[in-house]
Amino acid sequence: MKIPFNKPWATGDEAAFIAKAIANGHLSGNGEFTQKCHAWLQSQIGCTKALLTHSCTAALEMAAILADIQPGDEVIMPSYTFVSTANAFVLRGGIPVFVDIHSDTFNLDESKIEAAITPKTKAIVPVHYAGVSCAMDEIMDIAQRHNLLVIEDAAQGVNSTYKGQPLGSIGHLAAISFHETKNVICGEGGALLINGLEFGERAEIIWHKGTNRTQFFQGLVDKYTWVDIGSSYLPSEINAAFLWAQLESADKITRKRLDIWQQYHEAFADLESQGYVRRPIIPNQCQHNAHMYYLLLPDLDSRTALIEKLRVCGINTVFHYIPLHSAPAGRKYGSVSGTMDVTDNIASRLLRLPIFYELTEAQIQLIVTAIAKFFNDN
Repeated sequence: MKIPFNKPWATGDEAAFIAKAIANGHLSGNGEFTQKCHAWLQSQIGCTKALLTHSCTAALEMAAILADIQPGDEVIMPSYTFVSTANAFVLRGGIPVFVDIHSDTFNLDESKIEAAITPKTKAIVPVHYAGVSCAMDEIMDIAQRHNLLVIEDAAQGVNSTYKGQPLGSIGHLAAISFHETKNVICGEGGALLINGLEFGERAEIIWHKGTNRTQFFQGLVDKYTWVDIGSSYLPSEINAAFLWAQLESADKITRKRLDIWQQYHEAFADLESQGYVRRPIIPNQCQHNAHMYYLLLPDLDSRTALIEKLRVCGINTVFHYIPLHSAPAGRKYGSVSGTMDVTDNIASRLLRLPIFYELTEAQIQLIVTAIAKFFNDN
């Protein structure tokens, strides 16, 4: 492909930091670079505690354990999300309850949450699609009134805010991703963010395979032993060293992506005014991070034809999720509250365009021109 959908970008400092991690003689995790990343996340996001994980999936699984999800417990979430959002709770025996999304942001429709609440409901999982925040004031209010936990799936939300507050700092727990398709990366990686002292001690135990390793090294207990359930959730220091270079450049990365996003947005204004596409909508209270740029096409056929046209031109584009409620596992393990009309409609029409740090103005112009030609020819 002349223009890939995604191209991971390195700042140039990653190799030196990895070399330092090797020289330090500590590669198994929770060393110098892990601690640097934790400090950055706690400072920049404002969470009480951050714990690096080997994936956002792992962070969500930890959140499900901390939420004490038991067999039969229900967890409200959108269907238009990645499988990990649901799988983390299904692994604990929980039941995802899928609720429809807004037609503007494609985020969980908070007006439909209360109808989905039952005596079995344990948590709400808002997913900040494309790094654009859900209506967190309303969601937190609903959770407080019904004594529910809120677990933010902020996989796409690093350096995004809601009313000035960083995503991941609002719910009781949150998960973020550093997968190579995200803005800030380490190949595979994530973090659990904790916004309350009540979860901190147990989170570290779960993080350390269910052992009291942290307390032992702090001299708080005299024996290092198995005290709870847990797993091997720590990433290596190699990953943390790579990530530290990225976090140091997080603002620079965000600015560059926002510039690319804005170039797309301005270029597609005419096509939107002619009714050919719909551009992303960003609510006034949200500052996004340009995680993705998408277009909403008129129908599935036009999306399929445009993907093929762009492929012939050497431009790799993708659509997004198959809604979880319609997937085989979603039908087996989950349930649906209300209709999923918006979810089904959006899923068949959304097209994601290439966006990565090194995407050039010439490449953007090539993409824009090819899309404009497609609609003019048809």
